[in-house]
Amino acid sequence: MLLRALDRFFSHEASGGILLMLSAIAAMIVANSGLSSIYDGVLGSYFAVTINGDGLEKPLILWINDGLMAIFFFLIGLELKAELLEGKLKNPSDVVLPGVAAIGGMALPALVYLAFNYSDPATVNGWAIPAATDIAFALGVLALVGDRVPSSLKVFLLTLAILDDMGAIVIIALFYTAELKVNYLFMALIPLAVMWYLNHKRVHRYAPILMLGVILWVLVLKSGVHATLAGVVTAFFVPLKDKWGKSPLHSLEHNLSPYVLYVIIPVFAFANAGVVLQGMSLSDLAAPLPLGIALGLIVGKQLGVFGCTWLMVKLGWARMPHGATWAQIYGIACLAGIGFTMSLFIGSLSFDDPILMNQVRLGVLGGSIVSGILGYLALRLSTAPDAEPESLAAE
Repeated sequence: MLLRALDRFFSHEASGGILLMLSAIAAMIVANSGLSSIYDGVLGSYFAVTINGDGLEKPLILWINDGLMAIFFFLIGLELKAELLEGKLKNPSDVVLPGVAAIGGMALPALVYLAFNYSDPATVNGWAIPAATDIAFALGVLALVGDRVPSSLKVFLLTLAILDDMGAIVIIALFYTAELKVNYLFMALIPLAVMWYLNHKRVHRYAPILMLGVILWVLVLKSGVHATLAGVVTAFFVPLKDKWGKSPLHSLEHNLSPYVLYVIIPVFAFANAGVVLQGMSLSDLAAPLPLGIALGLIVGKQLGVFGCTWLMVKLGWARMPHGATWAQIYGIACLAGIGFTMSLFIGSLSFDDPILMNQVRLGVLGGSIVSGILGYLALRLSTAPDAEPESLAAE
């Protein structure tokens, strides 16, 4: 009975988002209980991997954010390569509308954030925090709506979120890179060259590429470039097709997805979502940092995604997703404001100060929750449950 219930839960599209939400709630409960000192102590515990005194030594929270999240970005890289070569991003005409919506959905939240924080040098660096969309959470909320919306909207949201992730990767590479150590980058060319050769030869076994990816991760981490980017780069060297016509990329993506969705992302959420509420007042919610993040996710995402979509369609430069209504497009724009995983991650790159990070968590959680609720209500109320979404007029 229990196994059957678990199987039904994990086979549901919303399961990843639900588990993510439960992890965040658990983090908040622990961070505000008598277990908070243990929580902080464990995350602050140092772990080292060294040879003759040379190697890596980091607190557990950074092993999670730099190490486990590199695997998360590796999976994103696999998905991006598959979509670019044979999926939703292969045909440029299919990318125009969600692409412009993604650009607007990154630019407007950043501008909203800067409107509150441009004059404060301590917080201005967090401008990219509300620019990201959490794919798992957004698709999870969309799945809760069921068949009330046309399938084209799921494709629209998925494409928008994928392009949003591409933008986040570029932002991290350009704006969140520490002081460069060029010698490590030169050494990184060696595993890159070997991975290129293996991809060129369309090898069937991907284990050697994964081992080279670990070496690349260490070298990139040592170079000052954020190590998660090594995950994306490694993914692009996994062959889409081997010399026998099988797909190492799809096989690896299929095998890795459950571990990322049900282990890595929840662990990241539990380690990073622990907002400390003790001593906080309502005035703290109105501080420029959390307010800029929350309004960036709620208002900026809606204006950016919905506004750019409306403009592209009205100018005749793109067509609405088949069977969708403007009310449903608005619901999707709201769901794009669920930043959570990516927003918390960029927040961890932006600030080292625990007080500022607590404000980041507050803004991200508040903005994501409001966006999720608004998106769910907009989509649920926009179509009757017995309607036939695919037959609705485009406008």
